[in-house]
Amino acid sequence: MTAHAEKRAALVATLAAGATGIGLAKSTSNLFRDRAVRRLPRIDLSHFNEVIAVDAQGETVEAEGMTTFLDLADATLAQGAMPAVVPQLKSITLGGAVAGVGIEATSFRHGLVHENVTSMDVLTGDGRILTCTPDNEHRDLFRGFPNSYGTLGYALRLTLRTRPVARYVHVQHRRFARPDAFFAAIADAFADGTIDFLDGVVFDRATHVLSVGRRIDTAPYASDYTFERIYYRSLRERADDFLTIRDYLWRWDTDWFWCSRNLGAQNPVLRRLLGRRRLNSIFYQKVMRWNTRWRVGATVERLRGQHAESVIQDVDVPLARAAEYLAFMHDEIGVLPIWICPIAPARPGVRHPLYPLREGTAYVNFGFWDRVLSREARPPGELNRRIERKVSALGGIKSLYSDSYFTEDEFWRIYDRPAYHELKATYDPAGNLPDLYAKCVLRH
Repeated sequence: MTAHAEKRAALVATLAAGATGIGLAKSTSNLFRDRAVRRLPRIDLSHFNEVIAVDAQGETVEAEGMTTFLDLADATLAQGAMPAVVPQLKSITLGGAVAGVGIEATSFRHGLVHENVTSMDVLTGDGRILTCTPDNEHRDLFRGFPNSYGTLGYALRLTLRTRPVARYVHVQHRRFARPDAFFAAIADAFADGTIDFLDGVVFDRATHVLSVGRRIDTAPYASDYTFERIYYRSLRERADDFLTIRDYLWRWDTDWFWCSRNLGAQNPVLRRLLGRRRLNSIFYQKVMRWNTRWRVGATVERLRGQHAESVIQDVDVPLARAAEYLAFMHDEIGVLPIWICPIAPARPGVRHPLYPLREGTAYVNFGFWDRVLSREARPPGELNRRIERKVSALGGIKSLYSDSYFTEDEFWRIYDRPAYHELKATYDPAGNLPDLYAKCVLRH
């Protein structure tokens, strides 16, 4: 806490001296939309990246906003606990998962990452550092911060709920041929108090796998998916599996779910050449951004006469409409596999205006990440626009970490223009930080 206090005091002094221009200077990013080139930030917050305190008995952890979930999880695991929700990629930061939308296999119990925050210190656009809680004078910013993507301020310190862990997780992979039976099993799982973790994968129209995880103290073995073996393939290869709790938390990171296949990293020879150290989402992100900068993949596609659209989205659809949405994905989009992650109904009386899930409604997150190729050219963003329209028609909502094509009116009908503008007027009246629509849709 002493180190954090010193960082905060130095930041206050810098702000008092009249410095402007705030940024994170991150070496990695989990955003999948290009931005216009910006000047380097004059106030660098990247050193706010440490765990401050773990209170396993009180079931909380306090950490700085740029702390990665890898470091956060390691600190809590050492005390027999884990953050209530741990997003599936190691490089995701605590502040990023709150300013964006963080989710994982405990979300069917504990909701999204931001729903487990109890307090946060926010550096606002007008240069103040404010402590925000659900019931103090800055509760409007506390509720409005999720899904604001740095347009209302940056989280410097957060307190997050934790949950106790056991040494291992026993995972059972249940297979379903029909989507109605698959989603019915998800509905039943909400009421099963013995389940600790829940997610699934749709591999094709007749292959739906629901992975049910339970904490256990002893296990007959512990599978290793950090090098030669690939986790998502195991869902169809075995009915039961056992992982250490740490390996379970990062089971998707080694192969970026399954997206490592697009880089050839699932080829056994290349996999060995890359080595264990490079098989992770951080390395894949660097390769992807290099490819985007130099347009190597796009050039190859053009020479082959192919037209490609990047379809990288996470959308939340009410569980009652999930089968309908999945049919749409099969019929009109064609991206497979699809990650499925159920989300618990929002707590009564709690509303986050920039990510307004309906109270009392269970949702299912659909995650799909690929490039869709065709021989015929489509209008830019055609498939993504279809997704946005379908999600809205079904009463769902999409995360804003990737490409969005909403008109301005469409966007603000979903993400609560009046509430956002009131927050901007209160906490960033001079417009020192970008506008949410301009940043997330116009890419400014």
